[in-house]
Amino acid sequence: MGISQYIKEIGRGPRGSKPLTREQAADLFGQVLDGTVTDLEIGAFCIAMRIKGETPEEMCGFLDATHQRLALLPATDRPLIVLPSYNGARKLPVLTPLLALLLARKGLPVLLHGMRTEARRILASDVLAALDAPALKAPEKIANGTVRHIHTQHLHAGLARLLSVREVVGLRNPGHSVVKLMAPCAGPSVVVTAYTHPEYFEMLRTTFCTLGTSVLLSRGLEGEVATDPRRTPRYDGFVRGVHTVLEEQQPGTASEVTGLPTDIDVATTATYTQRVLAGELPVPPAIERQVEHILRLADQTASETTP
Repeated sequence: MGISQYIKEIGRGPRGSKPLTREQAADLFGQVLDGTVTDLEIGAFCIAMRIKGETPEEMCGFLDATHQRLALLPATDRPLIVLPSYNGARKLPVLTPLLALLLARKGLPVLLHGMRTEARRILASDVLAALDAPALKAPEKIANGTVRHIHTQHLHAGLARLLSVREVVGLRNPGHSVVKLMAPCAGPSVVVTAYTHPEYFEMLRTTFCTLGTSVLLSRGLEGEVATDPRRTPRYDGFVRGVHTVLEEQQPGTASEVTGLPTDIDVATTATYTQRVLAGELPVPPAIERQVEHILRLADQTASETTP
């Protein structure tokens, strides 16, 4: 049927555009994911939404369409910890692999999913590969105490294709928001996600509450979900959509973090991660605190799930 009727609503600029209903957004995004619309329509959709911005209803619709089409991982014994990783390191080492491995040490199953969306950044998946963490070629059950990573292509090819539009138009699109919020698991999970700009918080809060998602939300570092090791941000927790402020932002920024390298390449980051895990260097206190919050949310999610 095409999506031109939706583009007419969202494409009239910041003042003239109209928000879509959840059902309309699901229909639009589903057609984009299914590849039944033209490249021109996809480009128009991406630019229009970039100018307008997503409403909570639209984001819920986009996620509805995504979850209906994802290749889901089987349910795990404990809630699956989902770490989206799409930005990578630009100035500081990417610590998402360290966060993943610390969580696995606590007995949790951990999935990192992502793909390259910016050419010059160091990806968390590359660091995990250097640490011999296996990459999945298809969704499979993740054992407790195990970290696996998977390319977005293996979760849904149309979603990976939408993310790659950034290489052409140079701008992020709703697909970049969706991948950081989705839960690609058939059973209970805790999504660890982050936002960069404060104005996104209310949209995210309403989305999680509406969908009944379990989430740890905080300000991220360079678009990654691992916290900035130099400071403690505000943490918001959601257990099946019920919102709690877990911790307020702490003042101050550490001038240095013991052992944190200045180089951000894959080999240096992998070596630093190994040394922290071996106890040769301390776990950054901010990362340690983030692990504690995720553990608490996983336990609460599990207890809410148990009959």
